[in-house]
Amino acid sequence: MKSQFRPWHIAALALFLVGTIFILRRHNAPVPFQKEEGAVFGTFYHLIYQNPESLQPDVEKALALVDSSLSMFNPQSIISRVNRNEDVVTDTLFRRVFTLSREVSQTTGGAFDITVAPLVNAWGFGFKHGELPDSAAVDSLRSLVGWQRISLDAEGRVHKDDPRMVLDCSAVAKGFGVDVVADLLRSRGVSNFMVEIGGEIVVSGQNPQGQAWNVGVNRPDDDSLSVSQNLQTILPLTDCAMATSGNYRNYYEAGGRRLAHTIDPHSGYPVQHSLLSATVIAPTCAEADAYATSFMVLGLDSAKTILDRKNHLRAYLIYADEKGDYQVYSSPGL
Repeated sequence: MKSQFRPWHIAALALFLVGTIFILRRHNAPVPFQKEEGAVFGTFYHLIYQNPESLQPDVEKALALVDSSLSMFNPQSIISRVNRNEDVVTDTLFRRVFTLSREVSQTTGGAFDITVAPLVNAWGFGFKHGELPDSAAVDSLRSLVGWQRISLDAEGRVHKDDPRMVLDCSAVAKGFGVDVVADLLRSRGVSNFMVEIGGEIVVSGQNPQGQAWNVGVNRPDDDSLSVSQNLQTILPLTDCAMATSGNYRNYYEAGGRRLAHTIDPHSGYPVQHSLLSATVIAPTCAEADAYATSFMVLGLDSAKTILDRKNHLRAYLIYADEKGDYQVYSSPGL
């Protein structure tokens, strides 16, 4: 019996086999990593995440929601309207940050305080600049500061003891924005990613080389122009958030003194102690951001006391010894 195969049969079979191999190879090909960046909150964001397609439009929308809720640079944001004492019901994003801020304020004895803006402005680190305040001015402004003097009712409205009080969530908003983007990526099934906004970071899974993410901690060298990128150490991290606060960049000289941007809400003056940089690792970036700021207010010893009580936090603290040399305190196991 003669074979029923014709030449075109053989050609069709060959095409079928080639197509099948192509599909299998494509199916088994590694999912690419996307790399994207953009401007937000007066700084820049950088993303690296493993996904077949770009999610940047959705990321931009999520960040725009954070901006419309918490940005003091946006005159129509919820926090700007609260500061103008308008009758506004806050959104979920604002309430989450407000609640976390109160928790950190209570834990740190008020070292973290989202009402400290009048003092920050008076010392020339906020939105207003002018003559440095004298002791009488500082005492007067302290009457407008105090996290326990603001509250949020059941409907989501902010109440102030004094209508002149101003809220400023900039010490936690960037970290919160990182969390929002990280949550978005997780909701889309992305497990390997790095999200960074202005130095605040969340990492998950593995980097493109299949390893933990390597995150650098800058040396606290005098760098008011933010041009130095010298690293003190590199930390291999995964499935966590990291934020750093320090006075080595945002400062200025006045009257023979260096004035740091970290203001102690209790005294009303820029902090003066040996702690130069506080890097905090936490489950969320908003929490890491808030505690990093708090530690810069508290100083080394008080920061270590809180770390002993808060086992879910880890920290890398750089301080100056009596000779002015850099020393490091690192949480066990970091």
